[in-house]
Amino acid sequence: MKSLLLVFIGGGVGSALRYLIGKWLNSPDTGIPYGTFAANILGSLLIGIILGLAAKNNSLNSNQTLLLATGFCGGFTTFSTFAYENHVLLKSGDFTSFAVYTIASFIVGFLAVFLGLYIIKWL
Repeated sequence: MKSLLLVFIGGGVGSALRYLIGKWLNSPDTGIPYGTFAANILGSLLIGIILGLAAKNNSLNSNQTLLLATGFCGGFTTFSTFAYENHVLLKSGDFTSFAVYTIASFIVGFLAVFLGLYIIKWL
């Protein structure tokens, strides 16, 4: 029950923060949903750092990892919104924004995870 509560709290905080970033950065005028992109990339970097810390000398215990990685990062990042926003871009015929957003999200997201792990490895 404690594990579920930790994931619930972390997820709530992550989701609320993602909502605020989306309200601040997403604009129908720009085409690319920068708020979702920023949340997903930042979340990818954070999960790399968090899981890197958890693996390095047991710097984080399992409860901290549940709260931060599963809860916060799980609530903060969002594949469902990413998929829906790509649907909207395709439906509107904005194939350039679709391609840029999709490719950049995958490439930069993977690089952010690797960067987070690399940072922890060399600290």
